[in-house]
Amino acid sequence: MTDGNNRDEPIDPFLVGYQPSELRIASEFLTTWLPFLTRDLCHGCATALADRVRSLGPEVSGDSKMSNPDENSSGLTPKSKELQEASDNGDGDDDYDDNYDMNSLGSWKEGTDGVSEPYQEVSTSGLASKSSSVGTSNTRMSWADMAQEDELEEEEELNKRLVSVNASAGDLRITKSTLPREQREHIRFMSVKRKKDFESLERFKGKYVNVVEGLELHTGIFSAAEQKRIVDYIYDLEKKGRNGELKARTFTAPRKWMKGKGRVTIQFGCCYNYAVDKNGNPPGILQDEMVDPLPSLFKVIIRRLVRWHVLPQTCIPDSCIVNIYEEGDCIPPHIDNHDFVRPFCTVSFLSECNILFGTNLKIIDAGEFEGPLKIPLPVGSVLVLNGRGADVAKHCVPAVPTKRISITFRRMDESKRPVWYAPEPDLQEIQPLSYEEDNGYRSHSPRSEPRTRRQSTRRVDNLKTSGPSERSYSRSEPRDSTWRGRGSGSRWNRGRGRGNLGS
Repeated sequence: MTDGNNRDEPIDPFLVGYQPSELRIASEFLTTWLPFLTRDLCHGCATALADRVRSLGPEVSGDSKMSNPDENSSGLTPKSKELQEASDNGDGDDDYDDNYDMNSLGSWKEGTDGVSEPYQEVSTSGLASKSSSVGTSNTRMSWADMAQEDELEEEEELNKRLVSVNASAGDLRITKSTLPREQREHIRFMSVKRKKDFESLERFKGKYVNVVEGLELHTGIFSAAEQKRIVDYIYDLEKKGRNGELKARTFTAPRKWMKGKGRVTIQFGCCYNYAVDKNGNPPGILQDEMVDPLPSLFKVIIRRLVRWHVLPQTCIPDSCIVNIYEEGDCIPPHIDNHDFVRPFCTVSFLSECNILFGTNLKIIDAGEFEGPLKIPLPVGSVLVLNGRGADVAKHCVPAVPTKRISITFRRMDESKRPVWYAPEPDLQEIQPLSYEEDNGYRSHSPRSEPRTRRQSTRRVDNLKTSGPSERSYSRSEPRDSTWRGRGSGSRWNRGRGRGNLGS
């Protein structure tokens, strides 16, 4: 093994303990900071530092002899349950650029029915040789591992390096401690920001009420690497739709007959009719129309949303619609049809945009609207609509300034489901993660419910014994309790308090 700048010299022993993907990340990071690192240095020192950084680049990372395959094979990550359920056998080819390491989410190949399936990939141990990964059964990874090799912040937080000095030998040994998959997922889950205190007072049925009660904005659900995989897959779906590889009612690309009109839509799980069609069908779910089933990747997203307390366990989505916006596209004021129960949610990709809420949204011009409440939707965020925020206030998306993609996940009313509908086995009985920071990072299960009830009883006893000044600070409800009592068809939870939980 030799240095990329001088093939006659052996690589620095310090680098041997690192994988190619790690060296590539270090090279990219340090290259970005070179102007700062070399400031005020003499020309010779600056050149030496720049050469040292470049030596970590593709030349080194591309050398598969960097690490011992026998040593690395012991660090392979077991298959994730989610991705194992969604996968089938495939080859080891990677459709993505070799310099963009997206192994943590999984590579997705297209099936003949228009859905995607994950196929073989390398693990976080950083094996670079495809020949090492082909035929290995323990190489698929879960969403808890996503972007672990792509994002330095997660790498620093989740894969901490321990440095120890061997006094007798006088050498420096670097070891890497990797947290279990469940623990890494729990760390990411606990870092999610949740805003639940939106307020817009308007007169409704003779009195002023908060017409956006029930809105929630969750950020930190999807990493940048996860978002890229999802966006790339959606563009692949669009290509398949234009080539006629999806069912006729799955893919729609109407002509842009005026500004803001004619965005591309892709529907899975059911065919929703936005307006009275040429056959006289009213707006709503068309029960006799066939569309493609939910893709495997989208079902993985749904499991993430339920496990991470974005959507309640009682309202697991069974359909979705993808909106692909071009610059200037918009969605006019509306309230979502009640063929879909509440809550439902929208995930935003590619660019930030605003969404307006209000009982009386005004149309100023094509793609231009006005309303009392404007909410920016960050890239990768999830907006949950429930209660008055879904049923009283209308919402709209003004003309977007640049390309945008959204996926709206909804659960159909049981009486409105298509005649061909069949439940998805891998979307049944999804267990939300527990907020408790114990060694098991348990999911909620019937076995854990008695403990929760005992804790609630203790809290009530504490409230009874505490004084007035203490009582206001002793309330400590489980963060996921806001979903309690929300049936799949409930309109809103009138007793629900406002708060910025988990942020």
